[in-house]
Amino acid sequence: MTDASAAPGGPGSPGGSGELDPTSIVRSKAYLSALVLAALLGIPISAVAYGFLALVGALQTYLFDDLPAQLFDGATPAWWPVPWLMLCGLLVALTIRELPGTAGHSPALGFKAASGPAAGRDLPGIVLAALATLGLGAVLGPEAPLIALGGGLAAVTVRLVRRDAPPMAVTIMASAGSFAAVSTLLGSPLLGAFLIMEAAGIAGATLSLVALPGLLASGIGALVFVGLDAWTGLGTFSLALTTVPPGVQPTIASLLWAVPVGLLGALLGWAVRWVGLSLRPVVHRSRVPVTVALGLLVGLCATAYQVTTGRGFTEVLFSGQNALPGLVASAAAYPLGTLLLLGLFKALAYGLSLSAFRGGPVFPSMFIGAVLGITLSGLPGMQLAAAIGTGIGAMCCAMLRLPLTSVLLATLLMGTDGLTVIPQVVVAVVVSFVVTALLPTPRTSLVSGTQEEPEVTRSE
Repeated sequence: MTDASAAPGGPGSPGGSGELDPTSIVRSKAYLSALVLAALLGIPISAVAYGFLALVGALQTYLFDDLPAQLFDGATPAWWPVPWLMLCGLLVALTIRELPGTAGHSPALGFKAASGPAAGRDLPGIVLAALATLGLGAVLGPEAPLIALGGGLAAVTVRLVRRDAPPMAVTIMASAGSFAAVSTLLGSPLLGAFLIMEAAGIAGATLSLVALPGLLASGIGALVFVGLDAWTGLGTFSLALTTVPPGVQPTIASLLWAVPVGLLGALLGWAVRWVGLSLRPVVHRSRVPVTVALGLLVGLCATAYQVTTGRGFTEVLFSGQNALPGLVASAAAYPLGTLLLLGLFKALAYGLSLSAFRGGPVFPSMFIGAVLGITLSGLPGMQLAAAIGTGIGAMCCAMLRLPLTSVLLATLLMGTDGLTVIPQVVVAVVVSFVVTALLPTPRTSLVSGTQEEPEVTRSE
């Protein structure tokens, strides 16, 4: 492995022009060795990611399906999520307070992927906080912890192999580890890789150097996920819709409706971020009791939804990854009032979870965006496929502020039918991005006397 600054044509080479020369670097033996190492790292890191997701799934199934079925005759009581969410808050708060690091960055600060890999000593805290958050019902996704875990493990491995490894080598291998960890999570290795690259702002010559090992590790990681699914039967843990609304060619009406959908997505995303950021000062002032109280509130949101609608509280809990296919498949079965309550309680639980728990913002954004789209699908001239696509794209863009990734998330999720709604999705994402940029940033200063947590843990 080699430092880019020492590569031919790089800034540190004699007579270099001050710019990277990707061709010379790719031809070097050190870079070819990096490709081999990335391929090798993709195997164990993707296996660890698979095991983590399988453990999260087993926890959710046992605590919210199997255990209440053993304890209660008939339906699970609506209050069942409350104690588990309070326990979730306790475990996450203690992990952040007692273990090294901050268990990863706060999801209220947005999706982060450019501040360097997590230090090895911080990885246990990242895993434990994410396991408690995801397994016990908080409304966040697994993508951010997996990216941190994959990048941290890869960086630690590189430093063990070569203690004086140059920063560029560590960065490339850490990126490859992150790619492998989320190789199938979003439905496609390319989509996970694109999410990381856009969030990190990787472009120019660096894009080629980082993307090649990352894509190689991601492809191998996807094979590992498929192989482990065939061996264990636990699943590939990949986001996919079992039923997709039929695609319809775009019309003037559907393109026009994409504008208010983008506006509503931006406003809803701003409200969710405002809840998360406004509560962070209170969390920092007294992390353990406040996080437990926030867990209580998230549990009460799920309880209130089941009591008022008669539908299961699990539609409000968790990331929404597992519930999204059922929501789309049975969209016509949801009354308008139920959809409004589902969107309200899910968005509120999402904002509360952002403030103190640890996880990623992608899947809840997609679920809430789908709810928004289905709610608006009855408008004159608005098709269901276009409504769902524009809702997901607008909400993801408002929360992630990654327009290209948001378009891909909304369209690739819907398979070949997604190609027909690309124009509407693009319009909604552009409107959402512009409106989000124009809105005041919902940021509040931390309470005096509290210590701010770094946005992301760094490797030594």
